[in-house]
Amino acid sequence: MVATEAMVLEGHGAPEVLVRRTIDIAEPGPREVRVRVRAVALNHLDLWVRRGGPAFKLDFPHRLGSDIAGEVEALGPGARACNVGDRVMLHPGVSCGTCATCKAGRDNLCKRYLILGENTQGGYSQRLVVADDALLPIGDMPFVRAAALPLCAVTAWQMAYVKADLRPGVTVLVNAAGSGVSTMLIQLAKLAGARVIATTTAKDKVERARMLGADEVVLTSEEDLPTAIRRMTNRAGVDVAFDHVGGELFEKTLACLRWGGRVVLCGATSGFAPHIDLRTVFFKQLEIVGSTMGSKGDLAAALPLMLDGRLAPVIDRVMPLWEAAEAHRVLERREAFGKIVLAVE
Repeated sequence: MVATEAMVLEGHGAPEVLVRRTIDIAEPGPREVRVRVRAVALNHLDLWVRRGGPAFKLDFPHRLGSDIAGEVEALGPGARACNVGDRVMLHPGVSCGTCATCKAGRDNLCKRYLILGENTQGGYSQRLVVADDALLPIGDMPFVRAAALPLCAVTAWQMAYVKADLRPGVTVLVNAAGSGVSTMLIQLAKLAGARVIATTTAKDKVERARMLGADEVVLTSEEDLPTAIRRMTNRAGVDVAFDHVGGELFEKTLACLRWGGRVVLCGATSGFAPHIDLRTVFFKQLEIVGSTMGSKGDLAAALPLMLDGRLAPVIDRVMPLWEAAEAHRVLERREAFGKIVLAVE
């Protein structure tokens, strides 16, 4: 065992349930490594786990944190393709590695799939033990930058290139431009040669979305989204829409699709039960496609783009790990454009 400092949950609740504790980290077992965590980024998943719900079966004290970067500190027996001192980011998904979907390279469809920081321990600590296949080398990329990438990049990659199969010339709608996954989607859509229309409710995020690559931005706090899309597309609608907001915005997003269009959904931060007129879905032959995370192969495919800067994280601010509670408040108040990253001393 190795003693380490961590921010842990000892129960569900408001941000104040995050407390600093000294915990013991086990030595790495077969084909495992211990990582010295240098940075860990926030996701909305952190908020949901902290608040609690029937989906979360936690062993307290629990450590949040899915997006992790650091250095390999120790190797377990038989650990492969890594050395002590390697600078790495971690794939946030954990699967069994032996079922048919894992062997087919579709590990995020594994029935035993877990996400670091969700139903297994995460990176809100100075150290973490993970399987050796979770590591991706980051070269000399700064740890803060690397920590801002994995979960949103792998999620966006599957949405854009696997589920939506983007092609040059298509028009796409990206909701909530300031979120981590949406900043990735805007970049990936532009790399595919698409025309990008983004949405935001905040005036101060409009220009930032344009700077990121959005061709046009709809300020949904001032303009009705379907009306704006009809104006921008000569009433045709968009080919593909990406959403993780859900609720009323998802209802409006369906109205933005052209005949035969597709919406790819990876979350529902504002509501899980939108009202959908099924007549619109079958009459216009729309597709509603669900997406969760992405495979280890997806993140490996995205890695060269991340290393050379073609796919770059948007970092709103960096805070110490020990201020995790305040970082949660900032995210809950929707004050961030891009990622909040916690630096680990």
